[in-house]
Amino acid sequence: MVDKIAVGRRKTSVARVVIRPGSGKIVVNGKDINEYFKTKIDTLKATEPLKAVDAEGKYDFLINVKGGGVTGQVGAISLGIARALVLVNPDYRPNLRNLGYLTRDPRMVERKKYGQPKARKRFQFSKR
Repeated sequence: MVDKIAVGRRKTSVARVVIRPGSGKIVVNGKDINEYFKTKIDTLKATEPLKAVDAEGKYDFLINVKGGGVTGQVGAISLGIARALVLVNPDYRPNLRNLGYLTRDPRMVERKKYGQPKARKRFQFSKR
């Protein structure tokens, strides 16, 4: 099988995921996934699609992620892994779709408006 490439996005993070048959090694920006993410929860959230289709230990992932913070990067990697799994085996699609791993989270940071300190916060109003 030739390497397949999928892209995952969340907030301002973009993750390019390369999938190839292997022993289940996941490398993020040149580091092991457990080394890259400080907490175990982030690692688990990023690899949830693998557990959903019982594909742990079947594929190696080489992931390049940039932009955003930890939460955005975790979401981008999760979506990228799910999309890569569908490229490799289309039979995974219904299961991943039903669990919501193939849906791109559209929520973005709301822009700051002029005449206000933040997006929705207003300066204190004084009648007199």
